[in-house]
Amino acid sequence: MDTLRKFIEKINREAHFSGELRYDEPMSRHTTFKVGGNADAWVMPDKGIFPTYAAKLLEAAGEEGIPVFILGSGANIVVGDRGLKGIVLDTGSWQGMDKPEQGEGEGVFSVRLLSGSSVDGIADQLAAEGLSGTEFLAGMPGSVGGAIWMNARCYEKSISDVLLETEILDEDQKRQAIPFHPEDFSYKKSPFQGRKILILSGRFAMLVKEPEKIRNEMAFCRRDREEKGHYRFPSAGSVFKNNRAFGDPSGRIIDQLGLCGLRIGGAQVAPWHGNIIINTGGASATDIKQLMAEIARRVKQERGFDLESEIIFIGE
Repeated sequence: MDTLRKFIEKINREAHFSGELRYDEPMSRHTTFKVGGNADAWVMPDKGIFPTYAAKLLEAAGEEGIPVFILGSGANIVVGDRGLKGIVLDTGSWQGMDKPEQGEGEGVFSVRLLSGSSVDGIADQLAAEGLSGTEFLAGMPGSVGGAIWMNARCYEKSISDVLLETEILDEDQKRQAIPFHPEDFSYKKSPFQGRKILILSGRFAMLVKEPEKIRNEMAFCRRDREEKGHYRFPSAGSVFKNNRAFGDPSGRIIDQLGLCGLRIGGAQVAPWHGNIIINTGGASATDIKQLMAEIARRVKQERGFDLESEIIFIGE
């Protein structure tokens, strides 16, 4: 830990750091599941220095063999009970959107959104501008960067339906604009998965629409999520991906097998929805992982399907 502290202090001096820095930071404070051990170090640089600081940190950490985890809103992850080694780089300060630009065609605009922005909050801002395209993200507890990385999907729409371009820090910490190519994206898949990059922003195609109509669609999404119990307990939303070859959504299959309410420790399959696991209080990452494994085992045994986790497990 002393070596890590000296490393961070050196980088912070050289980069004229401003922002927040904490050691032994509980990751339960930074995930929607409210579980997870401590990170050795957690850092959130101020917006004004974010890209340059991130590039310097990632380059130096790579040279020293220090792991860096990029954290968005913590909405789709479970951090291990023994926490995270190395550094957590929080994108939470890197929020906002540029002024919308006229696109090709009447009523068509493009807008650049910074990766740390809340998708729910940014949907509100775009609605106020009378711009349609992100209504399906209303009520989702995610960040723009995480949504691009995961190719977030709900209500039969995906981020890739409106994405025009993604700006990243590549493996050499160079800023690079990646044009959207539809063949690079699929269900819950993006070309950035498996790469050691940092998503800085996305440029999206938007259409002019009456703000009231946009807000009505957003209200439907938020109401539907609330009725499905997404906000009753700490959770990460859907835990398994839906495979259309199964015939039914994963949640319905789990429900049909009588697994709603199944519990291990503080983790429980939501009594009202088979594809949501909730933290009833005091759940551990191990509880969640074991419960998911048991659900997958039962589905495989009874239906012959291999459920694929949508949640990402990180740390120890």
